[in-house]
Amino acid sequence: MWLNPADARLDDLLTVLKDQTDPADYPHAATVEQQVPVYDAARIRTAEPRAVQTEIVRAFANGPGIVVLKGAFSNDVVDSTTAEFNLLIDEQRRSGVVAGDHFAKPGANDRVWNALEKLAVSAPEVFTAYYANDLLASVSAAWLGPAYQITSQVNVVNPGGEGQTVHRDYHLGFQSDEVAAQYPEHVHRLSSVLTLQGAVAHCDMPVESGPTLYLPHSQKYGLGYLAYRRPEFQAHFVDNHVQLPLEKGDAVFFNPALFHAAGSNRSADIKRMANLLQISSAFGRAMESIDRARMIEAVYPELLALTDPLAAENVIAATAEGYAFPTNLDRDQPIGGLAPQSQADVLRSAVTERWHPDKLRQALDDHAGRRQTHDRNA
Repeated sequence: MWLNPADARLDDLLTVLKDQTDPADYPHAATVEQQVPVYDAARIRTAEPRAVQTEIVRAFANGPGIVVLKGAFSNDVVDSTTAEFNLLIDEQRRSGVVAGDHFAKPGANDRVWNALEKLAVSAPEVFTAYYANDLLASVSAAWLGPAYQITSQVNVVNPGGEGQTVHRDYHLGFQSDEVAAQYPEHVHRLSSVLTLQGAVAHCDMPVESGPTLYLPHSQKYGLGYLAYRRPEFQAHFVDNHVQLPLEKGDAVFFNPALFHAAGSNRSADIKRMANLLQISSAFGRAMESIDRARMIEAVYPELLALTDPLAAENVIAATAEGYAFPTNLDRDQPIGGLAPQSQADVLRSAVTERWHPDKLRQALDDHAGRRQTHDRNA
């Protein structure tokens, strides 16, 4: 069964949002604020781990879709990591790199893509202290199981910086309505359990500094990936979101299908820094290693000889990597959409424009180079 964007109706979302967070469902939470269970890190560190994990999964799946962990990271660990992040931002500025943002105006934020690797390489001792965090590991395993993979992007919204528009997140949240509608309904349900979203506050974040806005329980709306761009849904979000102030060291984790958006920084002097964590299931990978560029070069002459466009598209799908991620978003930034060009897009252009094989080979090399995290010849 396929979902139709035309079937997205605000009234259906409002029916879902009638659900209320029952504190009795979250006995380990210190409090429930604006529908969100708020946990004291010291308290849950002494509780039975599986009971806490079960409760957090309940929140992500059938509850409000979000939890806050107060004091999840110690101030000394956060401060030393913040200092390294600031060095990365300074280096990025000196190099003239302007990092884009999927859902905000370019230049509104200081964004460091692949902060995970950059921190590990530049300050391994700081990296080790930070990612040794037990609650990060416990929450990640609760939602995704073992063998999860962490990525990290530092986001700094400066005073006066505008926030993001409401959205859902990776995977389907990064696709256009037209592309998302091509995925069957069960994939829409699956997308949110392949990823966990998180953010660690690297400074105190009062409401005026623009901590992230959320619409609790909205992750349960089945057509949400096709709805969030619609004006009536955006207007409802603006009028009805919740926004929780955070303190340095607090961590927020949420279902990526939850309607959310980074807030606007209305403060005079707070550079609101968060380490955004996007944690992926181990199961989002193919079984075999395949050199698809090698396949493309071998098949390309036969593709040019095909006269049936549908047949050509089928061969492209079987030959080239059709998904834009993972990539290096410093070098391979989205152009004209939320995702950069995929390998299949390169091949598709070559077939349409009937490139010489040498031009295709160079384009594939360039595409692969943009996805590398660093210059291996440097």
